[in-house]
Amino acid sequence: MNALQGIAAALTPMGLIWTAVLLSVATFLHELAHYALARAQGVPVRSFSVGMGPVMLRRSWQGTEWRLSLLPIGGYVEIEGMAPEEGPDGQLRAPTRGFAALPAVGKIAVLLAGPLMNLLLALGLMTTLFASQGMPALDRARIESVNSGSRAEALGLRAGDVITAIDGRKLPETVQTDGAPLAGWESLRSTLEVAGQHVFTVLRRGTEGTETLQVRFDWRPTVDGRRQLLGIRYGPDVQPVSVPTAFAASVSNTAQAVPQVLRAFGNLFGRFLTLDISRDENVSGPIGTAEIVSRAAALSPWALLQVAIMLNLSLAFFNLIPIPGLDGGRILLVLLGALKGRPLTFSQEQAINFAGFAFVMLLMLFVVVRDVSRFF
Repeated sequence: MNALQGIAAALTPMGLIWTAVLLSVATFLHELAHYALARAQGVPVRSFSVGMGPVMLRRSWQGTEWRLSLLPIGGYVEIEGMAPEEGPDGQLRAPTRGFAALPAVGKIAVLLAGPLMNLLLALGLMTTLFASQGMPALDRARIESVNSGSRAEALGLRAGDVITAIDGRKLPETVQTDGAPLAGWESLRSTLEVAGQHVFTVLRRGTEGTETLQVRFDWRPTVDGRRQLLGIRYGPDVQPVSVPTAFAASVSNTAQAVPQVLRAFGNLFGRFLTLDISRDENVSGPIGTAEIVSRAAALSPWALLQVAIMLNLSLAFFNLIPIPGLDGGRILLVLLGALKGRPLTFSQEQAINFAGFAFVMLLMLFVVVRDVSRFF
Protein backbone atom coordinates (compact mmCIF):
# COMPACT_ATOMS: atom_id res chain seq x y z
CA MET A 1 0.00 0.00 0.00
CA ASN A 2 1.50 3.34 -1.02
CA ALA A 3 1.25 6.58 0.93
CA LEU A 4 -1.85 7.88 -0.85
CA GLN A 5 -3.65 4.58 -0.32
CA GLY A 6 -2.69 4.68 3.35
CA ILE A 7 -4.09 8.18 3.77
CA ALA A 8 -7.29 7.25 1.92
CA ALA A 9 -7.73 4.15 4.10
CA ALA A 10 -7.36 6.23 7.28
CA LEU A 11 -10.13 8.64 6.29
CA THR A 12 -13.80 8.25 5.43
CA PRO A 13 -16.12 10.59 3.49
CA MET A 14 -18.31 11.11 6.57
CA GLY A 15 -15.20 11.65 8.66
CA LEU A 16 -14.01 14.39 6.31
CA ILE A 17 -17.46 16.02 6.32
CA TRP A 18 -17.63 15.97 10.11
CA THR A 19 -14.08 17.29 10.37
CA ALA A 20 -15.05 20.26 8.19
CA VAL A 21 -18.23 20.82 10.23
CA LEU A 22 -16.50 20.67 13.62
CA LEU A 23 -13.63 22.92 12.55
CA SER A 24 -15.96 25.38 10.84
CA VAL A 25 -18.24 25.69 13.88
CA ALA A 26 -15.31 26.09 16.28
CA THR A 27 -13.68 28.72 14.05
CA PHE A 28 -16.93 30.55 13.30
CA LEU A 29 -17.74 30.98 17.00
CA HIS A 30 -14.14 31.99 17.73
CA GLU A 31 -14.23 34.74 15.12
CA LEU A 32 -17.81 35.69 16.04
CA ALA A 33 -16.61 36.45 19.57
CA HIS A 34 -13.86 38.73 18.21
CA TYR A 35 -16.48 40.40 16.01
CA ALA A 36 -18.98 40.88 18.86
CA LEU A 37 -16.46 42.44 21.27
CA ALA A 38 -15.16 44.78 18.56
CA ARG A 39 -18.65 45.93 17.54
CA ALA A 40 -19.68 46.31 21.19
CA GLN A 41 -16.93 48.92 21.53
CA GLY A 42 -17.90 50.74 18.36
CA VAL A 43 -15.10 49.33 16.20
CA PRO A 44 -16.14 48.63 12.57
CA VAL A 45 -15.55 45.15 11.17
CA ARG A 46 -14.93 45.22 7.44
CA SER A 47 -15.37 41.53 6.66
CA PHE A 48 -16.18 38.21 8.28
CA SER A 49 -15.25 35.02 6.44
CA VAL A 50 -16.26 31.45 7.17
CA GLY A 51 -13.52 29.42 5.52
CA MET A 52 -10.34 30.50 3.79
CA GLY A 53 -9.22 31.01 0.20
CA PRO A 54 -11.35 32.18 -2.74
CA VAL A 55 -14.68 33.77 -1.76
CA MET A 56 -17.67 31.84 -3.12
CA LEU A 57 -20.47 33.95 -1.65
CA ARG A 58 -20.59 37.46 -0.14
CA ARG A 59 -23.30 39.63 1.36
CA SER A 60 -23.12 43.02 3.10
CA TRP A 61 -24.98 43.45 6.40
CA GLN A 62 -24.56 45.83 9.35
CA GLY A 63 -21.52 47.42 7.73
CA THR A 64 -19.71 44.09 7.38
CA GLU A 65 -19.13 41.98 4.28
CA TRP A 66 -20.03 38.39 5.23
CA ARG A 67 -18.15 35.82 3.16
CA LEU A 68 -18.31 32.08 2.57
CA SER A 69 -14.91 30.93 1.31
CA LEU A 70 -13.89 27.78 -0.50
CA LEU A 71 -11.67 26.00 2.02
CA PRO A 72 -13.43 24.89 5.26
CA ILE A 73 -10.22 25.11 7.31
CA GLY A 74 -10.72 28.24 9.35
CA GLY A 75 -11.96 31.78 9.00
CA TYR A 76 -11.10 35.36 9.78
CA VAL A 77 -12.46 38.81 10.65
CA GLU A 78 -11.02 42.09 9.37
CA ILE A 79 -11.35 44.51 12.29
CA GLU A 80 -10.57 48.12 11.49
CA GLY A 81 -7.34 49.27 13.09
CA MET A 82 -5.69 45.85 13.46
CA ALA A 83 -3.77 45.93 10.18
CA PRO A 84 -1.47 48.68 8.83
CA GLU A 85 -3.20 51.34 6.76
CA GLU A 86 -1.97 53.09 3.64
CA GLY A 87 -0.91 56.72 4.03
CA PRO A 88 -1.25 59.56 1.46
CA ASP A 89 2.21 58.70 0.13
CA GLY A 90 1.24 55.10 -0.52
CA GLN A 91 3.40 53.83 2.34
CA LEU A 92 2.04 51.60 5.09
CA ARG A 93 1.77 53.20 8.49
CA ALA A 94 0.46 52.38 11.95
CA PRO A 95 -3.35 52.47 12.19
CA THR A 96 -4.86 55.23 14.30
CA ARG A 97 -8.56 54.35 14.23
CA GLY A 98 -10.79 51.50 15.35
CA PHE A 99 -8.97 48.79 17.30
CA ALA A 100 -5.77 50.88 17.46
CA ALA A 101 -7.63 53.67 19.29
CA LEU A 102 -9.01 51.39 22.00
CA PRO A 103 -7.49 51.42 25.49
CA ALA A 104 -5.40 48.39 26.47
CA VAL A 105 -8.32 46.78 28.33
CA GLY A 106 -10.56 47.10 25.25
CA LYS A 107 -7.92 45.57 22.98
CA ILE A 108 -7.36 42.64 25.33
CA ALA A 109 -11.13 42.08 25.54
CA VAL A 110 -11.35 41.77 21.74
CA LEU A 111 -8.33 39.45 21.53
CA LEU A 112 -9.31 37.29 24.48
CA ALA A 113 -12.91 36.84 23.28
CA GLY A 114 -12.06 34.20 20.65
CA PRO A 115 -10.15 31.73 22.84
CA LEU A 116 -12.62 32.32 25.68
CA MET A 117 -15.51 31.44 23.36
CA ASN A 118 -13.86 28.11 22.45
CA LEU A 119 -13.21 27.42 26.12
CA LEU A 120 -16.82 28.15 27.05
CA LEU A 121 -18.06 26.01 24.16
CA ALA A 122 -15.88 23.11 25.34
CA LEU A 123 -17.22 23.50 28.89
CA GLY A 124 -20.80 23.58 27.60
CA LEU A 125 -20.31 20.45 25.48
CA MET A 126 -18.55 18.64 28.32
CA THR A 127 -21.36 19.53 30.72
CA THR A 128 -23.89 18.22 28.19
CA LEU A 129 -21.91 14.98 27.81
CA PHE A 130 -21.63 14.36 31.56
CA ALA A 131 -25.23 15.31 32.33
CA SER A 132 -26.57 13.10 29.50
CA GLN A 133 -24.25 10.11 29.71
CA GLY A 134 -23.18 10.19 33.35
CA MET A 135 -19.70 10.44 34.82
CA PRO A 136 -17.19 7.63 35.37
CA ALA A 137 -16.60 6.80 39.04
CA LEU A 138 -12.87 6.17 39.08
CA ASP A 139 -13.04 4.25 42.38
CA ARG A 140 -15.32 1.53 41.01
CA ALA A 141 -14.84 -1.17 38.38
CA ARG A 142 -17.97 -2.12 36.44
CA ILE A 143 -17.93 -5.54 34.78
CA GLU A 144 -19.01 -5.03 31.19
CA SER A 145 -18.93 -8.68 30.07
CA VAL A 146 -18.04 -12.14 31.39
CA ASN A 147 -16.45 -14.74 29.12
CA SER A 148 -18.34 -18.00 28.78
CA GLY A 149 -16.63 -20.86 30.63
CA SER A 150 -14.25 -18.48 32.42
CA ARG A 151 -13.18 -18.47 36.05
CA ALA A 152 -15.30 -15.32 36.57
CA GLU A 153 -18.42 -17.16 35.36
CA ALA A 154 -17.69 -20.02 37.76
CA LEU A 155 -17.42 -17.51 40.62
CA GLY A 156 -20.87 -16.14 39.75
CA LEU A 157 -19.77 -12.74 38.50
CA ARG A 158 -22.15 -11.11 36.02
CA ALA A 159 -22.11 -8.26 33.54
CA GLY A 160 -23.29 -5.15 35.37
CA ASP A 161 -21.69 -6.09 38.69
CA VAL A 162 -19.66 -3.27 40.26
CA ILE A 163 -16.48 -4.05 42.20
CA THR A 164 -16.14 -1.46 45.00
CA ALA A 165 -13.37 -3.02 47.12
CA ILE A 166 -10.61 -5.60 46.81
CA ASP A 167 -9.48 -7.61 49.84
CA GLY A 168 -11.43 -5.28 52.11
CA ARG A 169 -9.78 -2.13 50.75
CA LYS A 170 -11.86 0.37 48.80
CA LEU A 171 -10.57 1.24 45.35
CA PRO A 172 -8.89 4.66 45.47
CA GLU A 173 -9.63 7.48 43.01
CA THR A 174 -6.13 7.08 41.56
CA VAL A 175 -3.14 4.80 42.05
CA GLN A 176 0.51 5.01 41.06
CA THR A 177 1.94 2.33 38.79
CA ASP A 178 5.58 2.76 37.81
CA GLY A 179 5.24 6.46 38.64
CA ALA A 180 2.23 6.94 36.34
CA PRO A 181 -1.19 7.82 37.79
CA LEU A 182 -4.03 5.44 36.92
CA ALA A 183 -7.70 5.43 37.77
CA GLY A 184 -8.47 3.28 40.78
CA TRP A 185 -10.52 0.77 38.78
CA GLU A 186 -7.42 0.03 36.71
CA SER A 187 -5.70 -1.34 39.85
CA LEU A 188 -7.80 -4.50 39.44
CA ARG A 189 -5.21 -5.76 36.96
CA SER A 190 -2.33 -5.40 39.44
CA THR A 191 -4.34 -7.24 42.11
CA LEU A 192 -4.61 -10.29 39.89
CA GLU A 193 -0.83 -10.39 39.59
CA VAL A 194 -0.60 -11.38 43.27
CA ALA A 195 -1.16 -15.06 44.18
CA GLY A 196 -3.33 -16.03 47.14
CA GLN A 197 -6.79 -15.53 48.55
CA HIS A 198 -8.72 -12.51 47.24
CA VAL A 199 -12.13 -11.03 48.03
CA PHE A 200 -14.14 -8.78 45.71
CA THR A 201 -16.82 -6.62 47.29
CA VAL A 202 -19.49 -6.48 44.59
CA LEU A 203 -22.63 -4.38 44.21
CA ARG A 204 -25.32 -6.09 42.19
CA ARG A 205 -28.29 -4.00 41.09
CA GLY A 206 -31.53 -5.87 40.59
CA THR A 207 -35.25 -5.23 40.27
CA GLU A 208 -35.63 -5.44 44.05
CA GLY A 209 -32.75 -3.12 44.84
CA THR A 210 -29.00 -3.37 45.26
CA GLU A 211 -27.28 -6.16 47.18
CA THR A 212 -23.68 -6.39 48.36
CA LEU A 213 -21.80 -9.65 47.73
CA GLN A 214 -18.44 -10.92 48.94
CA VAL A 215 -16.85 -13.03 46.19
CA ARG A 216 -13.95 -15.07 47.60
CA PHE A 217 -11.51 -17.04 45.46
CA ASP A 218 -8.00 -18.47 45.44
CA TRP A 219 -5.91 -17.06 42.63
CA ARG A 220 -2.72 -18.12 40.84
CA PRO A 221 -1.45 -15.69 38.16
CA THR A 222 0.28 -18.52 36.30
CA VAL A 223 -0.38 -22.25 36.13
CA ASP A 224 2.16 -24.55 34.47
CA GLY A 225 3.84 -21.48 32.99
CA ARG A 226 0.63 -20.20 31.41
CA ARG A 227 -0.86 -16.85 32.41
CA GLN A 228 -4.34 -17.14 33.87
CA LEU A 229 -7.20 -14.81 33.00
CA LEU A 230 -10.22 -14.09 35.18
CA GLY A 231 -12.34 -13.68 32.05
CA ILE A 232 -13.98 -10.28 32.43
CA ARG A 233 -13.98 -7.02 30.52
CA TYR A 234 -14.36 -4.02 32.81
CA GLY A 235 -14.22 -0.23 33.02
CA PRO A 236 -15.26 2.60 35.33
CA ASP A 237 -18.78 2.60 36.74
CA VAL A 238 -20.73 5.41 35.07
CA GLN A 239 -23.17 7.20 37.37
CA PRO A 240 -25.82 9.84 36.58
CA VAL A 241 -25.10 13.39 37.77
CA SER A 242 -26.97 16.69 37.93
CA VAL A 243 -26.20 19.59 35.60
CA PRO A 244 -24.42 21.64 38.32
CA THR A 245 -22.27 18.61 39.21
CA ALA A 246 -21.54 18.02 35.53
CA PHE A 247 -20.50 21.66 35.08
CA ALA A 248 -18.26 21.58 38.18
CA ALA A 249 -16.62 18.39 36.87
CA SER A 250 -16.13 20.02 33.45
CA VAL A 251 -14.34 22.98 35.02
CA SER A 252 -12.19 20.64 37.13
CA ASN A 253 -11.31 18.42 34.14
CA THR A 254 -10.40 21.47 32.04
CA ALA A 255 -8.14 22.84 34.79
CA GLN A 256 -6.44 19.45 35.12
CA ALA A 257 -5.93 19.32 31.35
CA VAL A 258 -3.94 22.60 31.25
CA PRO A 259 -0.57 21.10 32.34
CA GLN A 260 -1.01 18.20 29.91
CA VAL A 261 -1.77 20.56 27.02
CA LEU A 262 1.20 22.78 27.88
CA ARG A 263 3.49 19.74 27.98
CA ALA A 264 2.13 18.57 24.60
CA PHE A 265 2.76 21.98 23.00
CA GLY A 266 6.19 22.20 24.67
CA ASN A 267 7.06 18.79 23.25
CA LEU A 268 5.84 19.92 19.82
CA PHE A 269 8.07 23.02 19.90
CA GLY A 270 11.02 20.88 20.99
CA ARG A 271 10.46 18.47 18.12
CA PHE A 272 10.10 21.39 15.72
CA LEU A 273 13.41 22.95 16.78
CA THR A 274 15.20 19.59 16.40
CA LEU A 275 13.25 18.65 13.23
CA ASP A 276 12.10 15.41 14.86
CA ILE A 277 9.26 14.14 12.66
CA SER A 278 8.66 10.92 14.59
CA ARG A 279 5.02 10.32 15.48
CA ASP A 280 3.62 12.05 18.56
CA GLU A 281 0.24 10.81 19.85
CA ASN A 282 -0.38 14.01 21.82
CA VAL A 283 -0.57 16.44 18.87
CA SER A 284 -2.29 15.64 15.57
CA GLY A 285 -2.09 17.41 12.24
CA PRO A 286 -4.97 17.76 9.78
CA ILE A 287 -4.83 14.15 8.60
CA GLY A 288 -4.52 12.82 12.14
CA THR A 289 -7.45 14.99 13.23
CA ALA A 290 -9.59 13.80 10.33
CA GLU A 291 -8.62 10.22 11.15
CA ILE A 292 -9.74 10.67 14.78
CA VAL A 293 -13.01 12.25 13.63
CA SER A 294 -13.55 9.40 11.14
CA ARG A 295 -13.24 6.83 13.91
CA ALA A 296 -15.52 8.85 16.21
CA ALA A 297 -18.15 9.27 13.49
CA ALA A 298 -18.25 5.49 13.08
CA LEU A 299 -18.86 5.00 16.82
CA SER A 300 -21.57 7.38 18.02
CA PRO A 301 -22.66 11.03 18.25
CA TRP A 302 -21.25 11.08 21.80
CA ALA A 303 -17.82 10.14 20.50
CA LEU A 304 -18.05 13.04 18.03
CA LEU A 305 -19.01 15.31 20.93
CA GLN A 306 -15.84 14.27 22.76
CA VAL A 307 -13.77 15.14 19.69
CA ALA A 308 -15.51 18.54 19.46
CA ILE A 309 -14.57 19.17 23.09
CA MET A 310 -10.92 18.35 22.41
CA LEU A 311 -10.85 20.51 19.27
CA ASN A 312 -12.24 23.55 21.07
CA LEU A 313 -9.93 23.14 24.05
CA SER A 314 -6.94 22.79 21.71
CA LEU A 315 -7.98 25.86 19.72
CA ALA A 316 -8.45 27.91 22.91
CA PHE A 317 -5.11 26.93 24.47
CA PHE A 318 -3.13 27.18 21.23
CA ASN A 319 -4.39 30.68 20.51
CA LEU A 320 -3.41 31.81 24.00
CA ILE A 321 0.25 30.85 23.50
CA PRO A 322 2.18 34.17 23.61
CA ILE A 323 3.55 33.93 20.08
CA PRO A 324 3.07 37.02 17.87
CA GLY A 325 0.54 36.21 15.20
CA LEU A 326 -1.69 34.37 17.68
CA ASP A 327 -4.18 36.01 20.02
CA GLY A 328 -1.88 35.36 22.97
CA GLY A 329 1.01 37.05 21.19
CA ARG A 330 -1.09 40.11 20.38
CA ILE A 331 -2.21 40.30 24.01
CA LEU A 332 1.45 40.18 25.06
CA LEU A 333 2.30 43.11 22.76
CA VAL A 334 -0.62 45.13 24.19
CA LEU A 335 0.59 44.43 27.73
CA LEU A 336 4.16 45.41 26.84
CA GLY A 337 2.90 48.69 25.38
CA ALA A 338 0.83 49.33 28.53
CA LEU A 339 3.84 48.68 30.78
CA LYS A 340 6.02 51.03 28.70
CA GLY A 341 3.36 53.72 28.84
CA ARG A 342 3.20 53.87 25.06
CA PRO A 343 2.61 51.31 22.30
CA LEU A 344 5.45 49.75 20.37
CA THR A 345 6.57 51.62 17.29
CA PHE A 346 5.06 50.60 13.96
CA SER A 347 8.35 49.09 12.75
CA GLN A 348 8.86 47.15 15.99
CA GLU A 349 5.36 45.71 15.95
CA GLN A 350 5.60 44.83 12.25
CA ALA A 351 8.91 43.02 12.72
CA ILE A 352 7.65 41.09 15.75
CA ASN A 353 4.36 40.13 14.07
CA PHE A 354 6.14 39.06 10.89
CA ALA A 355 8.55 36.86 12.84
CA GLY A 356 5.71 35.37 14.85
CA PHE A 357 3.58 34.73 11.77
CA ALA A 358 6.53 33.07 9.99
CA PHE A 359 7.16 30.87 13.03
CA VAL A 360 3.51 29.78 13.21
CA MET A 361 3.43 29.01 9.46
CA LEU A 362 6.63 26.95 9.71
CA LEU A 363 5.25 25.15 12.76
CA MET A 364 2.04 24.30 10.90
CA LEU A 365 4.05 23.08 7.91
CA PHE A 366 6.13 20.92 10.25
CA VAL A 367 2.97 19.39 11.77
CA VAL A 368 1.59 18.61 8.29
CA VAL A 369 4.90 17.05 7.14
CA ARG A 370 5.08 14.94 10.29
CA ASP A 371 1.43 13.96 9.83
CA VAL A 372 2.03 12.77 6.27
CA SER A 373 5.44 11.18 6.88
CA ARG A 374 4.00 8.31 8.91
CA PHE A 375 2.37 6.97 5.72
CA PHE A 376 5.74 6.61 3.97
